[in-house]
Amino acid sequence: MGLVRKHVVAHGRVQGVWFRDSARLQAGRHGLAGWVRNRPDGTVEAELEGEAEEVELVVAWFERGPRDARVDRVEVSELPLAGEQGFAVL
Repeated sequence: MGLVRKHVVAHGRVQGVWFRDSARLQAGRHGLAGWVRNRPDGTVEAELEGEAEEVELVVAWFERGPRDARVDRVEVSELPLAGEQGFAVL
């Protein structure tokens, strides 16, 4: 299916529950590049780049999050490829 890049925003109880570090681990398991960060509005935002199937698996994980999270909804949009390497917690 090729490479894709997606912007993901998770809403709910997603800060203070190890969401960002868990997202970093998920991205690493699936060979994705990009970043994840907390936003001032209480959401967690990420950009995920890699093989389409792997990106979709991590987007599906964002809909659940780590054990202590409560994800109410997730916004997902397509982005142009950035050719980024590695995954950062910002």
